[in-house]
Order: sequence, then structure tokens, then C-alpha cells
Amino acid sequence: MKTSLIALAAALLAASPAVYAPARADTLIDNVNGVQVDRGGQVEHFSGVLIGNDGKVVRLLRQGDARPGRVEFRVDGGGRALLPGLIDAHGHVGELGLGTLQLDLTGTRSIAELQARLKAFSDSHNAPRWVQGFGWNQESWADKRFPTSADLDAVISDRPVWLIRVDGHAAVGNSAALKEAGITPATNAPAGGRIEKGLFVDKARDLVESKIPTALPAQRDQGLTNAQALLLGYGVTAVADMGTNEADWNTMRRLGDTGRLQVRVMSYAAGLDPLISIAGGKPTGWLYGDRLRMAGVKLYADGALGSRGAWLKAPYSDKPDTRGLQFMDDAKLKNLASRAAMDHFQIAIHAIGDAANSQVIGAYEELARTYGTDRRWRIEHAQILDPADIPRLAKAGIIASMQPTHQTSDDNMVEARLGAARLAGAYAWHSIAATGAHLAFGSDFPVESPNPFPGISTAVSRADPQGQPPGGWRPQERVTLAQALAGFTREAAYAGQAEDRLGSLDPGMIADFIIVDRDITTATATDIAATKVLETWMAGRLVYRANASAVPVR
Repeated sequence: MKTSLIALAAALLAASPAVYAPARADTLIDNVNGVQVDRGGQVEHFSGVLIGNDGKVVRLLRQGDARPGRVEFRVDGGGRALLPGLIDAHGHVGELGLGTLQLDLTGTRSIAELQARLKAFSDSHNAPRWVQGFGWNQESWADKRFPTSADLDAVISDRPVWLIRVDGHAAVGNSAALKEAGITPATNAPAGGRIEKGLFVDKARDLVESKIPTALPAQRDQGLTNAQALLLGYGVTAVADMGTNEADWNTMRRLGDTGRLQVRVMSYAAGLDPLISIAGGKPTGWLYGDRLRMAGVKLYADGALGSRGAWLKAPYSDKPDTRGLQFMDDAKLKNLASRAAMDHFQIAIHAIGDAANSQVIGAYEELARTYGTDRRWRIEHAQILDPADIPRLAKAGIIASMQPTHQTSDDNMVEARLGAARLAGAYAWHSIAATGAHLAFGSDFPVESPNPFPGISTAVSRADPQGQPPGGWRPQERVTLAQALAGFTREAAYAGQAEDRLGSLDPGMIADFIIVDRDITTATATDIAATKVLETWMAGRLVYRANASAVPVR
């Protein structure tokens, strides 16, 4: 993986300008099979894009339209498919980047395989002293047992180990890590957290993570360079970074100051303290040629289903002694959200369980009575909703920011967690869209791959890239291809308050676009998932071109 990442980063840097300059002169991208979603939500076709020297679209050209007689640069697209640059409405850029430097546990099929990968990584990496990893998922293991400190001690006992679950809501440490963090059998979990045999869930994680040495600036810079190479290689030209801390922001600024920040980042601070520290009393302006802006704040109402931290209205079907974790009472949630709204910051609140979603909807309804319904209130994930709560979203102007590939990762687990009777509001994309609520799509990388094409595929099929389950899981919640593509373009831009410059190739918009190897409007869902990005252009300049040695692998 690391060899491919280095090659991909090298390809990106070789194609990238050293400064934030748009296209140098009028450019015509012609003879393409262009596709976007128009303002009315319909698929629109075009065959050429005329780009001005400011890096913005002058106009789209269709078959039969007269071409400009003279342009400085003319590119023959060879009939290939062209799409607007895709936008991930919910990702974690810093975590994706640092993850490329740490132990990758995605796809492990057992605790034994986790142990084998851990030993191999430790043997080949003497520094840093703490071994950190990400991506294990006990739901993919036959016994579905959470790992314990003893499992890690059996492999490594002489240096601290800290391994985070795939959803980012639980982590397990070995005895050396717990000792350095001062954890003893008498340690109590904080409110909103849980501790079990070396497993730390949700807010309990900070008991250990606050003691882990922070990554050095050079490591963070390399991580961000790797992350944006992955994103551009997948055709993702913009992302909502959900949970930006001060170190993340400073890393983006360092790359921005030196002309190396390519992906456009709509940043949401990891709580009020970093929000005020970074942005002060109002959202920042766009920096580095529309590459970076802090627009709002990310808050949490509950945890995740995989670790049974999602807050439900009724007990878990497979663990009736718990309803999950409520992170804040109603008063605290409303106070924090109101404090941000007073200064015109956008608010994005993580809510997965139906109780958490109901609480957040209620908070937004109250805020809407003060600030109106045009503040782009966001619910991140909105995975499990009480069907009675779904119509409340549109009425309060709430955006559902959802991740299609979570459905294919979770569908077997969610049935066990909830039971069949509570599935009506699970990953309910069609039902939400039918009410008129805005629906933005993303991946939640690195929880899922940042590749958006499996997300588009799942959105239209309710099946994974291999077509499982046949016919799709709860297929009545499929959306159309136009809705799926809009979720990763126009709607994601709207959710990030950036629809005035991103999300389409309408005249006046920034000319971010990708060339791909197939027409997704005629492809099957399985073929959509396999789409490869051939080129990525930003502001009318080529920033990524695929080749045999530079293929995204994560």
C-alpha cells in the first residue's frame, strides 16, 4: 500500500502547479461524453466545456453547438466520460492521512489475523514507540468478539499498542498502553463512554488518547499529502472535513502557504474550543484560491452501532440491557448549538441511533424558530430514524448527510442490533428525499474507502459492489442515479454552503472535473462501482493522471 501511495503522490506532485493559479488562458475540453445533474435534478449531457482564464466555466457545449474559433488550449477528450469533480460530504482528512503512516487493519478476518499484522508491523517499525492502527471490525470475524488487552499482549508487551475500530468509536490497548495512560481496574468510564477488558468506547477513548504523543508536523504534512493524493486519484476534488482540530488546520495551512494544498476543504471544527481558536467570531473566508474554509462546528449526540454506542429509543435487540450512549442532555446540546449559531457558524451533529436523531431534530426545530430554516442545519449519518421523525427534517430545513457504503457494511449487523421491526427508518435515503429534505452523500473515510463510485453504486442499488444481497437490502430505499450523483456534487456543495462555486459545471462555477473510464448513466450498478478515474482537473488545470504505477489502493 505504501509503495502505491508514494507513487500516487509523486504522480500528483508532478502534475500539480506550485501556486494556486487557474487555467492560464481560455481552454476548451472538447469531444467528451459529459454528464452532470442540472438545477432541476435531471441528468444533463454535454460534449464540451469552455473554461476561462480565471479557471471558471464559461459555458457548456452540446452536440451541434458552434465551437469558439480560437482558444489558447484545446484538449480532445477522445469521447471519454466527464463528470464534475466529486465532493465527499463527510470525511476525516487528517485521520485518512495519518492512517497511511500507521498499521492498516481493514479487512482482517479474525483476531489471529489482526495479531499477525500487528507483529509484522511492529517488527518493521521501531519508531514511533507507540504502535497505532485503524480499521478492525469484529463484525467481520466468525466469533464477533471484541479484541482485548490480553489479545494484544500476546503479541506485543514491551511497547504501547492502540488500535482503533473501523468506525472510529472504539479502540483497544495493550497493557503497556494502559499503564502509560494511568488506567487501572479502578478507573471509571466518563459519561458517554464504556470500558471493557482494554476496550474503550466513545468518550472513554480520551483517557488513553490524551496520553499518546502527538504526531510531528512533518508526519502530519506527509499524511495530508498522501490523503489528498488518494482523494484526487478517486476523483474527489472537495471534502467536508468533519472534526478539524488545531493541528489539522495548521497542517492544511502549511500546505496552503507553500502551494501544496490541492483538495478543497470545507472544515467543521471538532467542538467549540477549536472553532473559536481557529475562526474567531465568524466563519473564515475562502483561502488559497477556494481551497480552504472553516464554515462550522461538528458536535456529537451519540456513538456508533458497531460498538453499541448509538443511542436508541428502545434496547438493543442483541443486548437488551443497553440503549447505547447519550452524549449530551437536551439543554447542553441546544446551548452548544445556539452558541455557534449566534455567530453564524453552520452546525453539523453526529447522530446514528433513532433517539439521538430525534433529539437533534428537536434541537434544530427550536433553533429554526430563532434563526430560520435556511441555516443549513446538518445531521451527520442519520442512519436510524424513527419513521415518524423523517417528515420533520424538511420542515426545519435539516440536511441529512449520509454515507451509502455504511449500509452495505452494516446491513447484517443492523438487523441483529435492531431486529426486523425497527428497520423501516434505517438508511432511509428514498424516504428522506421524498419529503423534500436535502440529501448529501459522502463516505466517512477512513471508516469507508474514500472512493465515491461504490457509494453511487450502492445508492442506486442498495447492494455492495459484488451485487450482494441480490436485489438489494430494503430496495425500496434506493434513489435514482440523478439523486445519487447530485448527492456527491450539487447537494454536497449545498450542504457545505459552497453551491455558489462548487458542485456543478454551470457557467461561472470553478472548473473542477474528472475524466473516467465509463459512462455511469448507462452502466450497471456493479460497473459503476468499478469506475476508474483517468484524470482529475481543478480550476481548469490537470492535477492527476492515472498510470499503471499510480492507482488508488485503499
